[in-house]
Amino acid sequence: MFLHNLKYELLSSLRVKDILIWLILFPVALGTFFKIAFSNVYNETTKFDTIPVAVTDEAQDQTLRSVLDSLQEQEEPLLDVTYADKEEAEKMLRDKKVNGIITADGKLSLTVAESDLRSSILSSFVKEYNSRQQIIKDCIMRDPSKAQDVIASFSEETASLREIPLSSGNTDYMTDYFYNLLAMVALFGSITGLHITINNQADLSQLGARKCCSPTPKSISLAASLTGSYIVHSICMLFSVTFVRFGLQIDMGSRLGLVYLTALLAGILGVSLGFFVGSVGFLSTSVKIAVSTAVSLILCFLSGLMIANMKVRIESICPWFNRINPAAVITNSFYYLNVYDDLSKYGVCMITMAVTALVFDILGILLTRRKKYASL
Repeated sequence: MFLHNLKYELLSSLRVKDILIWLILFPVALGTFFKIAFSNVYNETTKFDTIPVAVTDEAQDQTLRSVLDSLQEQEEPLLDVTYADKEEAEKMLRDKKVNGIITADGKLSLTVAESDLRSSILSSFVKEYNSRQQIIKDCIMRDPSKAQDVIASFSEETASLREIPLSSGNTDYMTDYFYNLLAMVALFGSITGLHITINNQADLSQLGARKCCSPTPKSISLAASLTGSYIVHSICMLFSVTFVRFGLQIDMGSRLGLVYLTALLAGILGVSLGFFVGSVGFLSTSVKIAVSTAVSLILCFLSGLMIANMKVRIESICPWFNRINPAAVITNSFYYLNVYDDLSKYGVCMITMAVTALVFDILGILLTRRKKYASL
C-alpha cells in the first residue's frame, strides 16, 4: 500500500508547475546572473596578481636591478618590471599599462595614477628598499667591516619567509552568493512540503477530501507523501549542485561527495519546513504558499542572498540567530566544507539541519493527524 501511494505521489509531484519554475528554472536563471555579475569581482578587487611596473634607472643601479630581478624570478612573481626612460614610463602609466613608476635617483620614489591595493604594495616595497639601503649606508660609514654581515642578515630574513596558505579551499567571498542560491533552492522545497498538507487536508483540496474518506491509514498516506516529496526535491537539489559546480564552474572544493550529501539534507530540511507551515492553522492554500515563500526569502536575505555581508552583521548583533536560521546553517555547511580542513564545524551544521528537519516533521505530523471534519 505504501509503495502504491508513493508511486502516485511521485507522478502527481511532476505535474506541479511550481516545482519546474521555482526549483529548476529560477535557480538556473539566478545562478547565471550571479556568474555574469560576480565572475571577475574577486580577481579584480582581492586576488593578488603580478604588478606591472615601469622603472627609470638612468644610473643603472646594479643592486636595485638585482633585487628587481629576484622578485621577477619567483614562482609567483611580485613584479613585472619594464625599464624605460621618464617620458616612456609616464606614457605607459597614462595608458594603464603599468600600475606605477619607480624612479631610481639616489633614493627610490614612486608615482602612481590611483590609490588601490597594487599601489599600496608598490609603496611598501619602495619604503622597505629605501629603509634597508639607508641602514647599509649608515653601517658602511660607521663600521665598513660589518656591512657584509648586515647584508647577509637581510638575506637570511628574506629566506626565512615562506608562504603558508590559510586554506586549501576556495576563499572567493563571492562564492557565498552561490551557497545562498543553493540554500534558497533548498528552502523553496517548502513548496513541495506545502502540497503534502494541501493534498491531505479535506478543507484545502478535493484530493484531500477523497484521501480522508479512503481506507488508507493517514500515517501511510503522510509517509508516502513525505517520501515522495523528499525524492523529488532531492533530484532538484542534485541538479542545482551539478549546475553550479559544472555548468557555472564554481569551485566548491574537493569534497564533492559531501557537497551532494549536504544538498540532500538541506532539501529534506526545506520540505520539512513547508510541511510544518502547511500544517499550522486553517489558512487557505494561497495564503500558506505566500507565507512559506516569504519566510524562505526572509531567511535567505538574512543569510546573505541579497547583501553579501548580511550574515556577518547578524553575527555581530545576535550570533544565536545564525545558529538557528536554516539558510545560514546551509550556507555555513558548504563554506566549512570548502574552506576548512577540519570537519567539526561542518558536522555541527549537519546535525543542526537533521534535528531541525526532524522537529518540523514531528510537529507537522502531530498537527495534521489532529485535524477532524464535521462533514466532507
